[in-house]
Parts: sequence; structure tokens; C-alpha cells
Amino acid sequence: MKSIILIDDKSTIGKVVEAYLKNDYNIHTFTNPLTALSWLQDGNLPDLIISDIRMSDMTGVELLHYLKNNLMFKDIPVIILSSEDSTSERIRLLDDGAVDYIVKPFNPLELKVRIKKVIG
Repeated sequence: MKSIILIDDKSTIGKVVEAYLKNDYNIHTFTNPLTALSWLQDGNLPDLIISDIRMSDMTGVELLHYLKNNLMFKDIPVIILSSEDSTSERIRLLDDGAVDYIVKPFNPLELKVRIKKVIG
């Protein structure tokens, strides 16, 4: 079963995503991006990362840049899931390496379809 990590400082988002995806994927949720990075650096390589943008300690933008500039993690696809609905922000993050950008509030079934298109 493929694995996904979700990084969002709001635990309710993690619960919703996990409820919709747990039958098809192994879901690991983190409310802090630094904890998620530590988990990755311990040798855990998910098939997909879903990340919010606005978080404490490290933003989703900083996380995306770190991942895409690290040889170990650069090939892991990243979907941004954010309440930020700025066209310029979406374009910038897609240009920086995100494979998709989904605006909150989101339809969990749409998220599931988009994930399937990325990792099968």
C-alpha cells in the first residue's frame, strides 16, 4: 500500500483526510513540519507529501524548497493544500515543484482523485 504524509497545523484536516484515504493508502499525519522532516530524515520515504502553507516553525513554501533541493527527497511529489487562494501563490509553488495545489475548503473526493492521478 502506498504511503502519504500530510502536514497541516490543524489536526482536524488530518482527521478528515485520513478518514477518506485510510482504506487506500497508509496515512501519516503531522501538525509540525519539523517533526515531519525528522521522520523523513529517519529514512521514511512516502509516495506523496501533502502540505499546508501557513504553519508555525516552517512554512509550506520553505518545506517545499527544502524537499526539492534535497537529493533524497526531491522526487517525492508534493501537493499543496491551503486556504491561500492567490493565483500568484499557486503559480509560484507549482513552478517551484509542487505537482498540484488544492484550495481549502476542499472536497475530499476531489483530493482522492487528484492523489490517484499523481501516485496511482
